[in-house]
Amino acid sequence: MPKLGVVEDTLFIPMLGRLYASEHCPQILYDKKALELKEKLPSNVLQQERQSQYTLLASAVRSANMDRFIQAFLARKPNGVIVQIGCGLETTYNRCDNGRTLWYAVDLPQVMEYRRKLLPKAEREVYLVGDAFAENWIRRVRADVPDAPLLIIAGGLFHYFQDTKVLGMFRMLCQFGDIEIVFDTVSKSGMTMMRKKYMKQMGHADAEMFFYVNSAVELAEKIGGGVKVLAEEAYYRHTPRNGLQFSTRISMLVSDRLRMVKMIHLKL
Repeated sequence: MPKLGVVEDTLFIPMLGRLYASEHCPQILYDKKALELKEKLPSNVLQQERQSQYTLLASAVRSANMDRFIQAFLARKPNGVIVQIGCGLETTYNRCDNGRTLWYAVDLPQVMEYRRKLLPKAEREVYLVGDAFAENWIRRVRADVPDAPLLIIAGGLFHYFQDTKVLGMFRMLCQFGDIEIVFDTVSKSGMTMMRKKYMKQMGHADAEMFFYVNSAVELAEKIGGGVKVLAEEAYYRHTPRNGLQFSTRISMLVSDRLRMVKMIHLKL
């Protein structure tokens, strides 16, 4: 396994969440591919004793939310193309592929090296090595599909970067045609909670976090260029809570009531 940096090393968090949900809460998310990969993960990664049910399910809910947005996009735009930036070890293709859509996965060299070994690309997948905040990957995508509607999904990515870098990426993408983007984010109070509790429980207290969004409308105005807000949803809005621990249900309720974590869908 290649040596990963602090931020790249967080790629195992979503995998653990999907495994937990698949084994204990399949009503939230069932990921057959993740279960198949379990025995291939480093043994130390599978140690979950520090994590609560809530922290494990948080990333599984993100995957379930992304699946919902992807399926709705492909229903609206059958000729659409999916692009995952900061793809890590996501198995979204395996859960959502409709048999005809082209998928791109983008991440840093050391992450993609590991992904290729663990998750060899499927027939209609394209793996691209690149920095999500640079133009190389989007130029490659547009060279392949110049006019196709794109849905870019960024799960658990933007928290770790400064506002100027994230805003710069949005503005850069506005130059490349018909693009929508879906991502998860936190409010300012949600960021405080993540720094103090969530990342510590996950064993990644050293991963610095910066980007948050209190209002999707305000974010769109900062980006400029006529960006439209298509959705701003409470994170757990669509999450089935039957059978969950009481503390988990309370945490989800508080998070949604205070809009601490959310899903945002923009038309760039």
